[in-house]
Amino acid sequence: MIPKTHGQAPRRPNIGITPDYSANRPDSPFPYYELKVPYSDAVLRAGGLPFVLPYSDDPACVDAYLDRISGLLVTGGAFDIPPETYGDTAREGMGVVKLPRTAFETALMRGALKRNMPVLGICGGMQLLNVVLGGTLHQDIGREVPGAHEHEQKHDRTQPQHPVEVRDGTILADALGKGQLMVNSTHHQAAQRMGEQVVVSAVSPDGVVEAIESTQYGFAVGVQWHPELMLNSVPAHIGVYRAFIAKAREHRR
Repeated sequence: MIPKTHGQAPRRPNIGITPDYSANRPDSPFPYYELKVPYSDAVLRAGGLPFVLPYSDDPACVDAYLDRISGLLVTGGAFDIPPETYGDTAREGMGVVKLPRTAFETALMRGALKRNMPVLGICGGMQLLNVVLGGTLHQDIGREVPGAHEHEQKHDRTQPQHPVEVRDGTILADALGKGQLMVNSTHHQAAQRMGEQVVVSAVSPDGVVEAIESTQYGFAVGVQWHPELMLNSVPAHIGVYRAFIAKAREHRR
């Protein structure tokens, strides 16, 4: 339930959501922005007002977006963060990159953090958060993490794949509860070295980092799974979005 003030629900904070981009659709000569509906549904259910942010390489446009939103949601997708962004070079197992998307999301995220605006990174968005804060990534879990379990599930993504341990004393524990939580898993990269003042807030049984948060900012949280896909199968996952929206409501001018 959204808390009420004087008998009415509080105004919904504007939440900017980054879409994916497809340039080679066989059914159209035009490129498409794409966004899975569960992202916006989760924002709405948690009390926010979602807005999709088309890409721009104009810093003034990025600032204008940030002037109009109170929270930034950076989504995932079937692509990898360019290794050059964290001082590495591509190795075997590295997937495709989407340079315009990563450049846009990086500019948005840096700008949001500079304003201490709440940031939530989902899957690839979590990986980007770690990189923006100075961390590095495993380019391919199967090749670089000895004994790693399968992190790219083949079954329905609305159902969980494996447990994670949510660590006590973290923002994530406040949102979801500490201890074991079942999550889905759709990634082949993962955080390796943590960025500056970044703490691990959840880890899978094989040691792969599953959630991070920054101690420098009021709310800069990343989760490796997709909570928005499991709101019916594991309802506790709405807690991630509720915590994010609550902070965005506080940030709203």
